[in-house]
Amino acid sequence: MVKVEQYEVPEGLYYTTDFAWVKVEGDKVRVGITDYAQKSLREIVYAELPSVGTEVKQKEPFGTLESVKAVSDLVAAISGTIEEVNEEVQSKPETLNEDPYGKGWLLIVKPSNLQADLAHLLDFEKAVEWHKAQTAGKC
Repeated sequence: MVKVEQYEVPEGLYYTTDFAWVKVEGDKVRVGITDYAQKSLREIVYAELPSVGTEVKQKEPFGTLESVKAVSDLVAAISGTIEEVNEEVQSKPETLNEDPYGKGWLLIVKPSNLQADLAHLLDFEKAVEWHKAQTAGKC
């Protein structure tokens, strides 16, 4: 785990510039939002997630998060079929603020083309550099 300013960036994950993280778990992936995203949104009050069986496509919206500050689209990090949705996040969206890399995961997806999709994501080192660039741009 590395901290960039006040934002946590765990090792062993892939990241998107749309503020998502991806953890490869065998032939499936677990997806969530980054610490940067949850801190930027502040108090998350509602999560709209798709149903199990829904197809998601990399770089396309699949749901929304609503906070006291804004409504934000959730953008798919990986293409595939949703196998599990985190019901706790839908009933207790504050879980995303409390534990974005643990209990606050969003989806488990069966990827349709994992290796090709991973090539479009940031690995840990690139994610740390990206977070540094993001924080440098903040006033």
